Amino acid sequence: MKNEVIVCKDVSKRFETERGVVDVIDKVDLTVEENELVVLFGPGQCGKTTLINVMAGLETATGGEVTVSGKKVEKPGPDRGVVYQTTALFPWLTVMGNVEYGPKSRGISKKERRERAQYYIDLVGLQGFENSFPSKLSGGMKQRVGIARAYCNEPVVMFMDEPFGHLDAQTRYLMQEELMRIWEKEKRTIVFVTNNIEEALYLADRIVVMTNCPTTVKTEYKIDLPRPRDYVAPEFLHLREEISAVVDKTL
Repeated sequence: MKNEVIVCKDVSKRFETERGVVDVIDKVDLTVEENELVVLFGPGQCGKTTLINVMAGLETATGGEVTVSGKKVEKPGPDRGVVYQTTALFPWLTVMGNVEYGPKSRGISKKERRERAQYYIDLVGLQGFENSFPSKLSGGMKQRVGIARAYCNEPVVMFMDEPFGHLDAQTRYLMQEELMRIWEKEKRTIVFVTNNIEEALYLADRIVVMTNCPTTVKTEYKIDLPRPRDYVAPEFLHLREEISAVVDKTL
């Protein structure tokens, strides 16, 4: 039996705005196991990003609690890495500088952090670009840097918030394949947010379907399709139709 790494109990989140109180998350119960790749899937703007921000410690829950490895989440920590849709790389740092930034800020020696950073740069296929600046990289390459940077901190959990959403279709498919390759080699517990059903089915061990805002868990699907997955396989298309119909009803 696998260990429960992330546990959300009765998690709620509301924001105070000029127009009044806005409830975004409504009593979410969710458990993610060790090395599991869970996709949060649901309508756009339903609260998925806010939920992973609460799990990552970037937002504070209004109600309930989140634990990671048994410890209550109250603030960000190196045990939790985040990869965003916009890569948020430091433009004044090279690829190497960006990837080694986390270990450097924690005081890890130059030799150790450089070796670790080089390993992950190689892993994401960016060897030869160590001295390049972000402005010289394509969108897909920037996301590879973002993934390498998150892995270089060696977090227990990685949160990925629509990391391929701004990429063109061909690059998006390529990055999905790359993420699977990296995940198979360097297992991590991953929570991945998307509103793209094909992406969810291609990546997930389990898809958690969220309702419209204020979001809560509507239903879950355990995805037992063999990897690498075929977008046009009958089983894939059947699940696509079934899950799409469930999400459509939440709108």
